Amino acid sequence: MTEENTAPTAPVFRLQKMYIKDLSFENPNAPEIFLGKQPEPKVEVNLGIKNQKLKDDHWEVSLTITATVSGNDDAKKTLFIIELEHGAVFLLKNIPEEHLQMVLAVDCPTMLLPFTRQIISQASIDGGFIPFLLEPMNFLGMFENAKKQQPEKKN
Repeated sequence: MTEENTAPTAPVFRLQKMYIKDLSFENPNAPEIFLGKQPEPKVEVNLGIKNQKLKDDHWEVSLTITATVSGNDDAKKTLFIIELEHGAVFLLKNIPEEHLQMVLAVDCPTMLLPFTRQIISQASIDGGFIPFLLEPMNFLGMFENAKKQQPEKKN
C-alpha cells in the first residue's frame, strides 16, 4: 500500500510577466499650450482593475488608467490625456478559493502599480510636461468597500 502525501502544498504567488496592452498620450493643444505660462493643473483619474483566468494556474490582471490633466484657469484647456492598460501574468497556485478574489483585487494590483506609475510619469515627460505622479492607491480599501456594497445587491 502506498502512502499518499496529504500535507497541504504551499501557496505560490509569483509575477511572471508585465506588459503594456495599450498606451495613448494626447496633447491636443500643443504647441500653443507651451507658449504661455502653464496654469496650475486640474487632474481627473479613472481606474479600472480587470482579471481573467488563463490556462493552468495563470491569471492576467490589468490596471486601466485614464488621467486627464487640464488647466485650472479660465480657459480650462486640456494639457494632456494619458490612457494606459498595463497588464501582468501571475502564477497563483494552491491559493485557497476564499482568498483568491482578494489576491486578484489587492495583492496583484499592488505589485503592478509602481511600474504603472513609472510608465505614466515617463509618458508625461516625453510629452513635454513635468512628471505626472499618480497617487498611491489603497487597493485593500477599494476591495473592502466593494465587498460592503455586495450584500445590498442580494435579495
